[in-house]
Amino acid sequence: MQFNVLCYLAIMIFSGMAFGRLVKLIKLPNVTGYLLAGLILGPSVLKIIPKDTIDGIAVISEVALGFIAFSIGNEFKMSYFKKVGASPIVIAVFEALFAVICVCTVLVLFGNDLPFSLVLSSIAAATAPAATIMVIRQYKAKGPVTETLLSVVALDDAAALMLFGISVAVAGMLNSTSNISVLSMILSPILEIVGALVIGAVLGMILTYFIRFFKKDGNRLSLAVGFVFIGIGIADMTGVSSLLLCMALGATFVNFSKQALPVMKVVDAVTPPIFMLFFVASGAALDLSVLPMIGIVGVIYVILRVVGKVLGTYLGATICKCDKKIKKYLGYALLPQAGVAIGLSLAATTVVPSYGQTIRAVVLCATFIYELIGPGITKIALKKAGEIE
Repeated sequence: MQFNVLCYLAIMIFSGMAFGRLVKLIKLPNVTGYLLAGLILGPSVLKIIPKDTIDGIAVISEVALGFIAFSIGNEFKMSYFKKVGASPIVIAVFEALFAVICVCTVLVLFGNDLPFSLVLSSIAAATAPAATIMVIRQYKAKGPVTETLLSVVALDDAAALMLFGISVAVAGMLNSTSNISVLSMILSPILEIVGALVIGAVLGMILTYFIRFFKKDGNRLSLAVGFVFIGIGIADMTGVSSLLLCMALGATFVNFSKQALPVMKVVDAVTPPIFMLFFVASGAALDLSVLPMIGIVGVIYVILRVVGKVLGTYLGATICKCDKKIKKYLGYALLPQAGVAIGLSLAATTVVPSYGQTIRAVVLCATFIYELIGPGITKIALKKAGEIE
């Protein structure tokens, strides 16, 4: 029997709720249950949810990521950065850079080509904010590690885009068969980041102006949703990062509007079903057939990325003289990897086509592993830091 899209959406919500409750019995975060629900119901296992349905509801994933980014942006209060200084920026740069250095170094030591090693390792910098945010929300984590984590995951995508652009440019110079313009590959991520931030800031100022004329929660919710939607739409049309754009939208709104806190409370009250659908769909999109293709390259990527994130975080936090809990536990909360990494792996198939398929297979395998174990490790790290009761 073939269901329509609405029936599949209902099945995804019900299964997400059921698996979210089941994983609580073994003290895992809800998001792990959502991912498992999607994996089991999806094309890789039971095939209850067909692949064309997953592809057909891609807009839900875009919307969910937009709201997650908007929510992260609301943590970028200037008062917070005046208090903590540049430490989140320094930590974000170090954890991203060391993930790249560690993966690239070991790949080269195992006899892989330097251009291939550079491009693959540059994707290791990316961290998926969605799973991290869901764990923080579920357990109501609070404290210096959580505050720094929110800032670092928000900055991480910008760092990842920059490092990917630079790595591809260097790989292009080293690879004699490549016709990539080095200047354009370096400038492209810079222009993408600046463009996303400028557009997001402009939309944030417009939202700040118009929100004053609406007092009812329903109207304010509608206005906020409308601006997130138009932000995602503009990002798709202009080719900039919707994550960075919506972060800038949220950051501008929270710093210039006195209504930001009550508006965010209303938004947070209606987004859980969207987030649940996003994670169930993400689980269904995981392809088990790529696991045998991971090989030694994939093992190096999965393990050394963790080493780089933890080491880079520790060094960055040490330089900034951060709390010892931040040094010790923050790096372990940066493991999840999804949308941005998959997008960069897809870009790699066009800029370095000779390595593209291998890079994509490794990143997809790593995504599967990180998305399933990452939320649980994030919970453990925050609990050991004393920020989850």
